[in-house]
Amino acid sequence: MTISAILTNHHRNVLTASPHESVSDVICRLSENRIGALPVVSGKAVIGIFSERDIVYGIAQHGPDFLTKTVADTMTAPAITVAPETAILSALSLMSKRRIRHLPVIKDDALVGFVSIGDLVKYRIEKIETEAAAMRDYISMA
Repeated sequence: MTISAILTNHHRNVLTASPHESVSDVICRLSENRIGALPVVSGKAVIGIFSERDIVYGIAQHGPDFLTKTVADTMTAPAITVAPETAILSALSLMSKRRIRHLPVIKDDALVGFVSIGDLVKYRIEKIETEAAAMRDYISMA
């Protein structure tokens, strides 16, 4: 299965951040939407990711002044991305190796989705449970 299977269950509008926004404004948006990260987009290009981890590092390094910085000053860049055709297990492996929890999904140089490690794990567990139920049904019919 591929990332596109997960995107079918996601909202089409991906929330994003601008590199020129203040950290304070983006933190408010993260909180309001109860999410942990936003892709940072300039034009059509994903240039980075702003996440909870960036907030923790920023406060540790800059104290309260961190809130007045721009997203461009504090985001994780460049963004590691995947295509809709990327296998879910490959994406999980990439996230584990790179120690990241979010991946922008890019098609034809445009952002088409944003997935978290939770999205991928949930999908994988559901798939395994479906396969196990099918095997139990098959065995009980034999």
